[in-house]
Amino acid sequence: MALIRGFWRFLVGVKDGLALLFLLLILYAFYVAQQGSAPAKIPNNSALVLNLQGFIVDQAREPDPLALLSGAPAMPGEIETASVVRAIDRATGDKRIKSLVLDLDGFWGGGLANLQSIGEALSRFRAAKKPVYAFSSAYLDDGYYLAAYADEVWLNPLGAVLLSGPGGSNLYFKNALDKLAIDVNVFRVGTYKSAVEPFVRNEASDEARTANQTLVDALWETWLSDVDGKRSAADVRSYMSDLPPYLASANNDFAQAALKAGLIDKIGTRAGFEDMLTGKYGKGISDTPGDYNGIAFAQYTRGKSPAILGGDAVGIVYVSGEIIDGEAPSGMAGGKTISDLIMDALGNDDIKALVVRIDSPGGSVTASEQIREALSVAKSRGIPVVASFGPVAASGGYWIATAADEIYARPATITGSIGVFAVIPTFNRTLADFGINADGVKSTPYSGEPDVLKGLTPEVRSLLQASVENIYSRFTRLVGTARGLSIERVDEIGQGHVWDGGTAHQLNLVDHLGGLDDAVSAAAKRAGLDPDKVRTVDIKARPSLPLQVLNSMFGDESQETAPADAIARLTRMGQMRALSAISAAGSIAAGPSAQVRCVACIGVFAGPVTMPKKLPAWIDWFVAK
Repeated sequence: MALIRGFWRFLVGVKDGLALLFLLLILYAFYVAQQGSAPAKIPNNSALVLNLQGFIVDQAREPDPLALLSGAPAMPGEIETASVVRAIDRATGDKRIKSLVLDLDGFWGGGLANLQSIGEALSRFRAAKKPVYAFSSAYLDDGYYLAAYADEVWLNPLGAVLLSGPGGSNLYFKNALDKLAIDVNVFRVGTYKSAVEPFVRNEASDEARTANQTLVDALWETWLSDVDGKRSAADVRSYMSDLPPYLASANNDFAQAALKAGLIDKIGTRAGFEDMLTGKYGKGISDTPGDYNGIAFAQYTRGKSPAILGGDAVGIVYVSGEIIDGEAPSGMAGGKTISDLIMDALGNDDIKALVVRIDSPGGSVTASEQIREALSVAKSRGIPVVASFGPVAASGGYWIATAADEIYARPATITGSIGVFAVIPTFNRTLADFGINADGVKSTPYSGEPDVLKGLTPEVRSLLQASVENIYSRFTRLVGTARGLSIERVDEIGQGHVWDGGTAHQLNLVDHLGGLDDAVSAAAKRAGLDPDKVRTVDIKARPSLPLQVLNSMFGDESQETAPADAIARLTRMGQMRALSAISAAGSIAAGPSAQVRCVACIGVFAGPVTMPKKLPAWIDWFVAK
């Protein structure tokens, strides 16, 4: 019988293996068919349609394959800034493309630094005597920022322009922790290192509030200045300060109020907008009403010219999202993953310079140092390194940038936050409430430490504070050496203080104000290459074949659509900001003992949300309540 059962298990295993192989063959055939499809034909006298569904990011995250297959709750999609800029610049010189359409109905937003890059590309497009048209049912800050670059801004009759400016609430857990009798032991260096405040306070400290208010005021002024420069007829400042009177004079019609303030040019339905485009550029290839002669962004990028496969190049390394130890997929910065990619790039003789593109609030100290060390190895081999800051390059992100020869940032970049902290929750009071006591024996004062069940001893507290102070000292030395500043000066502008890019430039924390293209040109010059002809290579890991196939099959269905109602969209953005705060709190509580991370950034920019796989139990309790 045992022999028969063994043989039967063998047959079942063979059957399962063949079924899996058959499925993989089907998926592979589907993938090859997708990749082998002919490039989209670009019609003459057409419009490039930028249908921005989701968030603009530096590096899109890999989707969760289980979420794709299981039908988990959808989240907004992500579009990489560089792909949008390249498409606009290509269309600028494409004689078949006569105009550009910004379809912002599904646009969630993005960091202001990335929006500035896209805005500059739109300006180059318009400078080529090609018009830009924008349409949406709901313009929030980021959507309206892009629309300001258009020749004509259309708004649905039931739509609204609702501008709120940067900023918002964070979550503070002290009362919840007190109810659970959990002690959160905090060790930090930096007067403004507010990352730990949610665990020990019920509201922001005066120092954090003052610093954060200064930051959001600077970012908002940058936004206003950019929009004022593009929409001279728009009275944005007056509209923001006197919205109720504007509404009253327009019979509480948001669209009419926006038109009276000069924020938009036309009120019209989508059908009317499409009829206007049909009149200018002709009908599309289908008989569908409203199908004007245009080509979608996704199709246009598929029809791009073949890339140059060889020759000298500048490699672009992306550090996006939370910095964590070990390996991580795209959209997160794994210390081992990125350092390995850098070392592999050094083996490519075509790579003559590196640009490290940073869009990260920081995270693990050790992972940040691992990436910085890999960049230092590149410099030691004669490879120039230039840092380019995206929307956020703070704490661990700035730590990495100290390896660069030059640093470029946007005026709206959130940077600095030179400070260190450690957080260790202990549960001795929680256990005591249930009549449980922790006790044991030790061979040294440090046996079993840090003891999260019994609490931290004075000796351990002293060690943890010393460790944090040592890392802060190393951080300030790195910055001082890289920026040519005294340790005292670094400490003065450090202390966890978060700065806007313009102020950071004045403080000598960055060298130049500019975008990714400026950083690439600088790297090319340092390597003796022609900046106008230099080839770029994205240095990043490709997702696995099964994941690429799954994403091509189910990716669109897994994306949350932005609400057409402006207030509903604004509310959803607030919910995402709260989710980001909970996610950050969970990552901090479960993270490494010492961290260089900016949590204040969350209240300034509500971007894509990634909930951790497993939250600490006390945060699970808070979410459940």
